[in-house]
Amino acid sequence: MTTDPSLPEATADGRARAVALADAALDDAAPTAVVGFVSQGRCLMLGEDEPGLLAAARSLPEGMTAVVALPGDGAPSVVWNDGVPVVHGGRLRLAGALGDFVATLDSDDGSRELGSMLAPPVERFDLVVDLGRTPLLRQAMKPLGYYAPGPDEAALGPVLEALPEMQGEFEKPRYFEYDPDICAHGRSGKRGCTRCIDACPAEAIVSRGERVEVNPYLCQGGGACATVCPTGAITYAYPRASDLLAALRRMLQAYREAGGSAPLVLFHDDSAVQALAGELGARMPERVLPVQVEEAGSVGLDAWLTVLAYGADSAVVLTTDATPAQVVEGMQDELLTAREILAGMGFEERRVRLVNADRTGDAIEALALPPGDAIRRPASSVAPPDKRGRLRMAIEHLRSQATAHKRSVPLHAGAPFGEVRADPQACTLCMACVSVCPTNALQDGRGLPQLNFREWSCVQCGLCERSCPESAISLHPRFLYDVEAREKPRVLHEEQPVCCVSCGKPFATRSMLEVLSRKLAGHWMFQTEESRRRLQMCEDCRVRDLFAEEARKGRQ
Repeated sequence: MTTDPSLPEATADGRARAVALADAALDDAAPTAVVGFVSQGRCLMLGEDEPGLLAAARSLPEGMTAVVALPGDGAPSVVWNDGVPVVHGGRLRLAGALGDFVATLDSDDGSRELGSMLAPPVERFDLVVDLGRTPLLRQAMKPLGYYAPGPDEAALGPVLEALPEMQGEFEKPRYFEYDPDICAHGRSGKRGCTRCIDACPAEAIVSRGERVEVNPYLCQGGGACATVCPTGAITYAYPRASDLLAALRRMLQAYREAGGSAPLVLFHDDSAVQALAGELGARMPERVLPVQVEEAGSVGLDAWLTVLAYGADSAVVLTTDATPAQVVEGMQDELLTAREILAGMGFEERRVRLVNADRTGDAIEALALPPGDAIRRPASSVAPPDKRGRLRMAIEHLRSQATAHKRSVPLHAGAPFGEVRADPQACTLCMACVSVCPTNALQDGRGLPQLNFREWSCVQCGLCERSCPESAISLHPRFLYDVEAREKPRVLHEEQPVCCVSCGKPFATRSMLEVLSRKLAGHWMFQTEESRRRLQMCEDCRVRDLFAEEARKGRQ
């Protein structure tokens, strides 16, 4: 986290801001792991203009090598043009990142790696320069080592100047941490949450069965995955949210102690620095505290509500036209959830906002909105390390300062809070929903025929709804402010147990046996009264009865 000390100090708020920003360093933040890259300068240049590609290839300095590729519908072939291998044909696919790009050519004859066609073969390319009219890679955040200047010669010049510097060993932060044990992506072959996959602007996250996999080499630190993750399975690590919020707590305390009022915390990334250094920074109110993070999308609902609990009048994220669309979409969904929860406590929707720095007039107007009523007592406790814990702390503190005290408030579809309902006429207590719940929000009765539910643990992933064989489960997004009701398990459905007709032991429910009888009505094994009677037995008695029948048949 960095801050800008060169802001106006014409008012008491401005002078307090200078003091606060100087106290906002992340000196004690936990270190972040790194990811290493090795590049030997092997470059793949692709596009439609063969003379232009050859000219670019020959302009590389000594020590770098280039291969030219001109994709097409025909079968791929290689020719040499004054020492430069030129591959014609084949539909090109590209995967990887700096030092590890793999180019594959598809044609009617099959698929083969482009590097295998060269002499000597090349297993991997270190760098890719894409001069095609349409970039081969379309994701908003391109992999390191991939350049797409297109056919524009003016854009190609800076790329060619940068390529020699991309040889050697490099490191970048490992921006994320992933805990598969609390991931709600899938269970038992059913698909649940895909928020991180949908929000990633680098396409670095893919589904791997019941879990997701994040490629640390493709990850560019966009942060939207951690922002939209409902359970906290993916967390941002550059910096960790708890370290960032600890610094913000100190900053807001210093601002208040220095005489500042109604602080507005303005999260932004490097793309907005120029705007803040210009007209926007000069004209915005001096109560605005700009906080630079690695990516604007890396702060979300838990951070916004926590800074409000720490005494900020509002939390604003400053985006730009360069902010990837899926990152903005993810933050807008978080924004809607935040506003719905805040509204239920009487806080205005302007308390959390997204503002585009490239629309200077609108941004100045948005940041100049008058402050609301200050909370009476800012929170002083350290933010918990887990996302749901931070949300619990922030919301409970804000509610203690609230003007409205609703028991609950409805949320939009897809919000990560809510209740699950079970239709008592359809539920058989088969516990399929319990077996797939990734957060243990749904629990069995521990020996009793009950389905229990703890609302705070529910993230509305939908796995229970998709897994129910009787379609008895439905999701109802809402936020329940009543702490005791939210935290305490409650019974969704229960039945009296049915006892085994042989030994008298409770073993099932009436509805389960009725469903089982209907499904097996036409089965050849259950056509006699004796066989149907076994459905009313516990597992042990059923086995004994089967063996007894076989023994009788043997004697006969």
